[in-house]
Amino acid sequence: MDRKECFDRVLKLEPKRTALLIIDMQKGFMNPGEAMAVPPAWDIVPTLKDLADFCRQRAIPVLYTEYCYNENIPILLGDLHPEHKRAIPGKPTGFGYPSSCCLEGEENVHTIPELQPRPGEPVIRKYWYDAFNQTSLDGALRCRDVKSLIVTGIMTDICVFATIIGAFNHEYKLVVVKDATATLWPHIQGATLDIVQRAYGRVVTAKEVKDEIDGWGKG
Repeated sequence: MDRKECFDRVLKLEPKRTALLIIDMQKGFMNPGEAMAVPPAWDIVPTLKDLADFCRQRAIPVLYTEYCYNENIPILLGDLHPEHKRAIPGKPTGFGYPSSCCLEGEENVHTIPELQPRPGEPVIRKYWYDAFNQTSLDGALRCRDVKSLIVTGIMTDICVFATIIGAFNHEYKLVVVKDATATLWPHIQGATLDIVQRAYGRVVTAKEVKDEIDGWGKG
């Protein structure tokens, strides 16, 4: 069996049932000097902004996620990534140290201005990698009758990948945009996308997504 042909057929984006999901494009993960900055994420901003505007023009819902660490919910993730814990005055900050990265109440928890959500676009706050884990994301999609998800954002191998698995387990049809996702290392980006296209969803370019949507109703 041709796996790609099967995925292309089964996972076609459905007209009026498709949404764009933008994962964790936050100041705390992108601004220079942040302890958990992902510099390659800036390379995808123009493509992602263009894709978001394209979807808005065609009445395709755009939803955002933002990772947030809450000091009152001392989950395991905070111990594994102490950068999320509050910076200690007079102590070192940076990778491996408490640095207030995406800490609830801090300015850096918000999405970067270049991709600012429009009024009415849901911003789903999450405390774990998987944006479906104990959040309102599934409900926000179902009330919009969404069945197909266009997945973008950072980091491809962590929060994006965990959310892909969460979406798959909720029976969403997945299309992952390879030039609108990013992580720290090119070889990890490639390996993660290879896993996705072998088991969870289609991996395509932003142009291919737009062409597919523009083809709705034709032929």
